[in-house]
Amino acid sequence: MIPALPYQSAIDSHTLDYLDQLAQSGFTGDIEKQYASRLAVATDNSVYQQLPQAVIHPKSTNDVILIGQLAAKPQFLSVTFSARGGGTGTNGQSLTPGIIVDLSRHMNQLVELNVEQGWVRVQSGMVKDQLNDILRPHGYFFSPDLSTSNRATIGGMVNTDASGQGSLKYGKTSDHVLSLEAVFADGSVLQTQPHAIDDIEQLNDSSLATQALKVTEQVCRHNRQQILDKFPPLNRFLTGYDLKNAYDNDLTQFDITRVLCGAEGSLAFITEAKLNITPIPKARVLLNIKYNSFDSALRNAPFMVEANALSVETIDSKVLNLARADIVWHSVNDLISDVPGKEMQGINMVEFAGDNVEQVNQQVSTLVEQLEQMQQTEACGVIGYQRCDDIASIGRIYNMRKKAVGLLGATKGSAKPIAFAEDTCVPPENLADFIVEFRQLLDSKELHYGMFGHVDAGVLHVRPALDMCDPLQEKLMHEVSDDVVALVAKYGGLMWGEHGKGFRSEYSPAFFGEALFTELRRVKASFDPDNKMNPGKICTPLHSDATLVKVSDTKRGFYDRQIPIEVRDSFNQAMECNGNGLCFNYDLDSPMCPSMKVTADRRHSPKGRAGLVREWLRQLAEQGVDPIELEQQLLTKRPSIKQIIDRIKNSYNKKKEYDYSHEVYEAMNGCLACKACASQCPIKVDVPNFRSRFLNIYYDRYQRPAKDYLVGNIETMLPLMAKMPAVINAVMTPRWVQNLTKLAIGYVDTPALSMPTLNERFAGQHPAKFDLEWLKALSDSERNSYVLIVQDPFTSFYDADVVADFVLLAQNLGKKPILLPFKPNGKAQHVKGFLKAFAKTASSTAEFLAEVAELNIPLVGVDPALVLCYRDEYKDALGEQRGDFDVLLVHEWLLPRLQEFHSLGAQDLKPWYLFGHCTEKTMLPNSEKEWGAIFTHFGIALQTIPVGCCGMAGTFGHEADKLQTSKDIFSLSWQLNLDKLPKERCLATGYSCRSQAKRLDSTKMKHPLQALL
Repeated sequence: MIPALPYQSAIDSHTLDYLDQLAQSGFTGDIEKQYASRLAVATDNSVYQQLPQAVIHPKSTNDVILIGQLAAKPQFLSVTFSARGGGTGTNGQSLTPGIIVDLSRHMNQLVELNVEQGWVRVQSGMVKDQLNDILRPHGYFFSPDLSTSNRATIGGMVNTDASGQGSLKYGKTSDHVLSLEAVFADGSVLQTQPHAIDDIEQLNDSSLATQALKVTEQVCRHNRQQILDKFPPLNRFLTGYDLKNAYDNDLTQFDITRVLCGAEGSLAFITEAKLNITPIPKARVLLNIKYNSFDSALRNAPFMVEANALSVETIDSKVLNLARADIVWHSVNDLISDVPGKEMQGINMVEFAGDNVEQVNQQVSTLVEQLEQMQQTEACGVIGYQRCDDIASIGRIYNMRKKAVGLLGATKGSAKPIAFAEDTCVPPENLADFIVEFRQLLDSKELHYGMFGHVDAGVLHVRPALDMCDPLQEKLMHEVSDDVVALVAKYGGLMWGEHGKGFRSEYSPAFFGEALFTELRRVKASFDPDNKMNPGKICTPLHSDATLVKVSDTKRGFYDRQIPIEVRDSFNQAMECNGNGLCFNYDLDSPMCPSMKVTADRRHSPKGRAGLVREWLRQLAEQGVDPIELEQQLLTKRPSIKQIIDRIKNSYNKKKEYDYSHEVYEAMNGCLACKACASQCPIKVDVPNFRSRFLNIYYDRYQRPAKDYLVGNIETMLPLMAKMPAVINAVMTPRWVQNLTKLAIGYVDTPALSMPTLNERFAGQHPAKFDLEWLKALSDSERNSYVLIVQDPFTSFYDADVVADFVLLAQNLGKKPILLPFKPNGKAQHVKGFLKAFAKTASSTAEFLAEVAELNIPLVGVDPALVLCYRDEYKDALGEQRGDFDVLLVHEWLLPRLQEFHSLGAQDLKPWYLFGHCTEKTMLPNSEKEWGAIFTHFGIALQTIPVGCCGMAGTFGHEADKLQTSKDIFSLSWQLNLDKLPKERCLATGYSCRSQAKRLDSTKMKHPLQALL
């Protein structure tokens, strides 16, 4: 039995007093002090880890003002802050040992949109893609692009002055910021705008906002020539305290907005931003140009830029091959096909865009003629190209390119490509030579790496692979950083092209020079004299003895290496999370992590849950507990009477004794086990896998709730219940019984058993009863006419119509269906962490199915979650003992046999609408396309409706403590789409999904196989 884990880093007394007073001062947001919430924001998309004192989530600018006003009191001068948005920074920009002020949870709304004047005002927590979804119907978009656009916030983009694809034409974020609402460390507020010098000099109040305006203007004016001489004229100009562009060319207008852009929250909180918006181009064409070497792609890029391209993006073969192995490749494999007989080692994605369709087509035609000539002789390494001019396909290609950032983290082995020197910017004409020398540097240290980036702007992301659990490799990271700084200087570039400084701020003095860096410190002191705003980043206040953060500061690897390597390897699905944060995906139609979408709580995300489990494993190691050994004991030994009594005692004492395991449990309890993370995450962080392992161990110390035993044993009970369905339904239907069930067990909305039952439907008629020996006696050709239907507990007993209709469909198609005897699947046991029971169930069922599979007759099941359990959880639990069998889903059985099947009758001219099951969509990404092909074959129209999770996920939606979450998830995308469509034409492959629609929308959705009838 594991001990209680008492460790949680204490919050200092000054911060506790501050938080208590903040709560009493009229603050309307959330204040989180629990260890798990602090851990969830202790990391970002970098290698660093810093535990904050607390996390606060303001709901308004007034809340942020209160934060500053209270902190300005003398007793709270030691309290410091860091603003945080999506947490996608690659250099630890938002990490702090102080208080995190997270503006993404509540301050994410549209404030004002003025299409006529071409601007929008938003709160800083709004996600970039969310903003573009608002603008798109009006024909506009916010043009600075970045790979993390589906989770990066506008405030984060402003604070890092973000840019990405298309920056050659569209520039950086600061080029589109018209004004900012900034709240200073003392609570004073500044609405930024261009000022004449005389206007600034006439300001006379004593607020930090006025002081900062006056001092910064003087620094920019008095050091103008020195600033111009120091900053190279690059498209990706300096990120952080942009002194160069704060003044116009004539030195008549000063705009402090430019200084705040890229300041990484070290000067003030940004609460709102007024942005200019860009008309969406009327014509877009993308050419995917393929090369025989990555060096050829780099050297050919300037030629593409000269062709007046909007952007030129590149990826190397390493990144390309990682994409091939990921779910994302299914969406682009026809758009970036292989060149027969050639090896594709690099790609340039060249986009042309504009409002003049003829002009864009002419530009493309000119380049295509040149590419044709190059391809014939492989001049410049060109071995092929493909043209793409439909918007949806272009979007899919860029989504693949964006996901490439995270895919590098999925590299096999303990050494992972990491971001620490990967947004260098050099003049584009120097890029190829710079990269050659960069490669020589990495090769000399025997490091592997991946490369991708914006070659049109001279920015290439180079991520060397290092094992950050190895102290020597961590030291090597610092050495490489120093070498890259020198190399960038040699080629006339910048170390910080687009991802900000963060923990690389230590290089600032050397880059700026002592005199100019002193002026930067003067600016910092005018904004933040007490060094309260993200201290240590970019620079420290003048006359302060505070120090800058360093590249060598504490990293995740420091904590991870405290976990035994065998445990790290065993729990690799949690340990390998690199903080990429794709699980924070804003898209409501994406299946990725529905619990994060409705709670906006970072703990309830794959990244958050992985981080909490890492700390749990570290604390177990600290206590001398080996979780692998404990798991083996739990699989082989029965608990003693004493252990059972101890569990009850421990459960009784839960509220009296702190145990970090409870905080992990809270996060795990909110997981729907939908498994979207296992495929959507580029690192394949599989929360349901390590969640079940955690629950298995957690409940060795604490008593399980009654509802878990109900769920874990439901498959054993259902065949018995089905013998008297009328009685069971009559007993469970009354309202008082439902209320009692909710109160006593914590279970709601118990579904009714199917009547008549499946067995009653088939009594005395087809399908034939299963007889293994009789089937063995058939010839191969005779067996070819049969199909074996694998039952699952939910469809067979609660939605028997679907199984009955599948039997009828198979018969109509000329096949002889046979219903296999019901064998428990065990999915519910796995979800609830009954791993011993699950292993027993899986072993028994796998043995039966493997024996049946020897008949070489197709095994087909109708429910995705249950069928895919045979492929996933069974493989994990049984390994090689799983046996050789494959259970197909209905569409997997139909598709390769379509030529055998002819018309099912009169054509159905009205379209059907398919709502995909989240587990099926993520594990079988082509499933919706394949259903479409099947319907087309039979002359029926099918439209796929993009939706996220339905919110049921097995029994999740039936648990009382999760009911509201389940309803909230359903309302995100399912309810919206059902309200727009003829409900009688809506289809869903998953039993859970159909059950949820029936429960919350009174809609009885069909399985697609029923529509085929």
